[in-house]
Amino acid sequence: MRVLCFVEYYLPGYKSGGPVRSVSNMVEALGDEIEFRIVARDRDEGDTSPYAGVPVDVWHTMGKAAVLHLSPQRVSLGSLRAIIASRDFDVLYLNSLFSPGFTLRTLLLRRLGAVRHFPVVLAPRGQLLPNALRLKAAKKRAFLAATKLVGLYRDIVWQATTAAEVGDIARTFPNARVEVAPNLPMDLAGLGMLPQRPPKQSGKLRCVFLSRISPKKNLEGALRMLRGVRGEVTFDVCGPLQDTRYWQRCREMAAELPEDIAFRYLGERDHLQVLETLSAYDLFLLPTLSENFGHVILEALVAGCPVLISDQTPWRDLEAQGVGWDLSLDEPGAFTRALQSCVDMDEQAHRRLADRVAQYGRQFARHQHQEAAALTRELFRSAAADPHR
Repeated sequence: MRVLCFVEYYLPGYKSGGPVRSVSNMVEALGDEIEFRIVARDRDEGDTSPYAGVPVDVWHTMGKAAVLHLSPQRVSLGSLRAIIASRDFDVLYLNSLFSPGFTLRTLLLRRLGAVRHFPVVLAPRGQLLPNALRLKAAKKRAFLAATKLVGLYRDIVWQATTAAEVGDIARTFPNARVEVAPNLPMDLAGLGMLPQRPPKQSGKLRCVFLSRISPKKNLEGALRMLRGVRGEVTFDVCGPLQDTRYWQRCREMAAELPEDIAFRYLGERDHLQVLETLSAYDLFLLPTLSENFGHVILEALVAGCPVLISDQTPWRDLEAQGVGWDLSLDEPGAFTRALQSCVDMDEQAHRRLADRVAQYGRQFARHQHQEAAALTRELFRSAAADPHR
């Protein structure tokens, strides 16, 4: 089977977050049996220069896929039409609902009959979650109304990664054909030894926020939650500065934190550095407004770093399982209390917690990897077998 995948950003990029990981994990899991061809931009999100050392505008091999990194002038209707016509692909895989460069242009070509009518699988990656739609809501409502009017998303297969996302897609596209294929997590087969975390001291906490700096990830909320914590806290922030105005507000809030809370911005971390980074901390804090999966949450668990997150992710009932907390954003005081309990925790209690966290994360990753690979394989086979898609 041949699958052509259009995604705004791909490896070696990391600044756009989870979608890159979702596609690269899929390729590595299924690339021995499915021929993947990936088309993406020649630079990472927000960058003005292409990746160093990566061929541009020519096919080349990355992992188990053939990849075409396009220069800005090549992201055009004509180029996309030529790529689609270059081979007899079984399925076209689109990795975003709102991508103007790839998803919209590709579906427009299909709608106008400029390319042959081929099966399309579209993964919205949580873009139809209620909290995600509330960000820039007016713009998104107008966009969805216009695309529905012209039937841009007619006769496609939607990939939901959770049962909840099935309902999110159906609310916006009531007659959509939706199939569930979970996000593919990392393959633990190549996971080496992680650095040992320094001992945890009662009254002290090493806490990390590792994600894009944008309103959706809610660094502002994290800073508010820290205000009432007593004890010595190091709060490190790692991630690309996606929204400079938002970052300025966060810096101003950080300057008002109590003196015993040390705030540091440590810059970006590519995906190869994430596990090692997380393994050095006592707690991962991410009160996100909306998350379709949260690869970094799983990575924290695998690294044995307890997580304190919002209830707006698929990761639920963490406290009952003894591996962290998923709390309502309507109760910021609950976050502060959980933070305080982590500050007060001694090394022995934290070690028991960290061991449970690592065991839970690794068991989940192994099970989900097998299940998600099987369902993703079936998703492509089902789409390719339907001549009307």
